[in-house]
Amino acid sequence: MILLLIISLAVFVSISLPIGISLGLSTVIALIFMTDIDTVMVAQTAFASLDSFTLMAIPFFMLAGNFMRYGGISKRLLDLADHIIGFVTGGLGAVTTLTCMFFAAISGSGPATVSAIGSFMMPAMKEKGYDPGYSAALTAAAGTIGVVIPPSIPFVIYGVVTGTSIGSLFLAGIIPGILMGLALMVTNYRTAKKNGWLGSGQRPKLRSVGKATKNAFWALMSPVIILGGIYGGIFTPTEAAAVSCVYTFGKFVYKELDMKKLMDCLKDTVLLAGATSFMIGLSSGFAFLLTMKQVPNTVAEALLSVSDNKIVILLIINVFLLIIGCFIDNISSCTILAPILLPVVVALGVDPIHFGIIMTMNLAIGFITPPYGANLFIASAVGNTPMESIIKRVWPLILTITVVLILTTFIPGLSMLLV
Repeated sequence: MILLLIISLAVFVSISLPIGISLGLSTVIALIFMTDIDTVMVAQTAFASLDSFTLMAIPFFMLAGNFMRYGGISKRLLDLADHIIGFVTGGLGAVTTLTCMFFAAISGSGPATVSAIGSFMMPAMKEKGYDPGYSAALTAAAGTIGVVIPPSIPFVIYGVVTGTSIGSLFLAGIIPGILMGLALMVTNYRTAKKNGWLGSGQRPKLRSVGKATKNAFWALMSPVIILGGIYGGIFTPTEAAAVSCVYTFGKFVYKELDMKKLMDCLKDTVLLAGATSFMIGLSSGFAFLLTMKQVPNTVAEALLSVSDNKIVILLIINVFLLIIGCFIDNISSCTILAPILLPVVVALGVDPIHFGIIMTMNLAIGFITPPYGANLFIASAVGNTPMESIIKRVWPLILTITVVLILTTFIPGLSMLLV
C-alpha cells in the first residue's frame, strides 16, 4: 500500500497536478485498492484537520503580509535598511537581505517576502548594474528567512501537527533566522566585490538614520506588538495574527491603502489561503493513512537500525528533507513528515522544538531549489528574469544557507538559547 501511495503521488506530481490534488488522489487510490475503508475518510479527515483555532493564524498572517506589501510598510523598511547598510560594497544586495529580515518579522511567509521586497529591489539592483539573475536569486534566497524569523506559518503547521508550543518555536527561530541573513550578506559582499558592484559610498549619519527610523517606526513596532503580546501572555498566536492584520492595515497607519489596493489584498489572500488550506486538509488524509499503517514506527526502526549515532541520523534526515524540498512544498512536507520523523529524533534525545527549526530550515531551502522552488518562480515573474539565469546564480546562496542549517543542527544552543 505504501508503495502504491508513493508511486501514484510521484506520477501525479510529475504530470503537474497541484500537490493538494495529488495527495488526495493518491490517498483515495490506496483506500480503494488496498483497504476496506470508505473513501469518505479523506473528506472527514480533511475537515477535522482544518477545524482548528490555531490554523486560523495562517490566513491572518497572510493578510497582514499583503497589507504590508500594498500599504506602504515595505517601502519604509527598505528606506531604513538603505540608510543603515546601503553604503557597503554590494549595498543594494545587503539592503534586500536586511529588508527581507524586517519583513519576515511581520508576514511569516517566504513567497510573500519575495513578492513584496522583490518588486522594489530587483529593478533598483538592475539599474545599478547587478546581474539580473543574481539579483533575482538573492531576493529568492533572502525570502527563505520569511519562514524562520517569527512569526512563521510553517512553525504554526509544525506546532499543530506535533503538539509543540508555537510560542517556543517562534522564540527558537530568531537566532537561526538572523544567522541566515548575516550569512547571505557575507556571500553577497564577496560576490559584489568580485563583480565591482559598489554601494552608495555614503556612510550613515545619525540624523538621517534617525529620520528613516522615525518614518518606519510603526512598521518596526509590528513584530514588537505581535511577539510581545504572545510572550507577555496577552494573546495566543492566532489572536496575535488577527491583531497584526488590524495593526498593519495601511489605512490606519500610512494612509496608502485605497479601495482598489484593499480588494487586491483580499483577493491575493483568499487565493493563497485557499490553496494552502486545500493542501493541509488533503495532506492530513495522506498522513493519517501512513500513521494507521504504522509507517512512522517502521521508519524509526529502519533509521535506528542504520545507526544509533545522533549525528549520523540527523545528517541522513537533513539530506532526505533537502531532497524532498526540491519536489514538495513546505506545508505538505511538514504535515506528512513531521509525525513520521519526530519519534526518531526524540528517541535520540533531540528536543521537538529544536527539530522543528531543523525541519523548517531544510524545507525552506526547498523554496530556492529546482524544480519546485516557489521563491524562484516568484522572483522570475516579479523581476521578469529567465529562470535559467536565476538557477545559475542561486547555488552559492543555497550553499550559504545550508552551512547555517548544519550549524543549527549540531549546535542546539543556536535555536534553544532563547527558549
